[in-house]
Amino acid sequence: MGLPKSIVHEIVTTELQMQKVCAKFVPKVLTNEQKENCVLISRELLGRVRGDPDFLEQVITSDETWVFEYDPETKKHSSKWHTTESPRPKKAQMSKSKTKSLLTVFFYSKGVVHKEFVPPGQTVNAAF
Repeated sequence: MGLPKSIVHEIVTTELQMQKVCAKFVPKVLTNEQKENCVLISRELLGRVRGDPDFLEQVITSDETWVFEYDPETKKHSSKWHTTESPRPKKAQMSKSKTKSLLTVFFYSKGVVHKEFVPPGQTVNAAF
């Protein structure tokens, strides 16, 4: 088009009122059928809670997470106030630990029921 980049940017942001946005991370993109199934199950659970207010106190759920040998410091955590004359802080980049364990936690409304580190090579399934 032969226009300078600054003019194109001005048109896109001011005239067209567009802005650059990052995609939102979601664990899984669901199909319409899966979304409908979630709605049906949610309605069923809501009906059970209305019939028995203590119903959710009987529900046990679980979650899993990988636990590494170190706790990486975020950019925000490592930032510090300093004057223009003081040297910029330095920090070495940590590589991901090769040693990690899968932690499985089962819990309900009042807290943790069971927690366990999964043995290396073990698959988390009904038998486990």
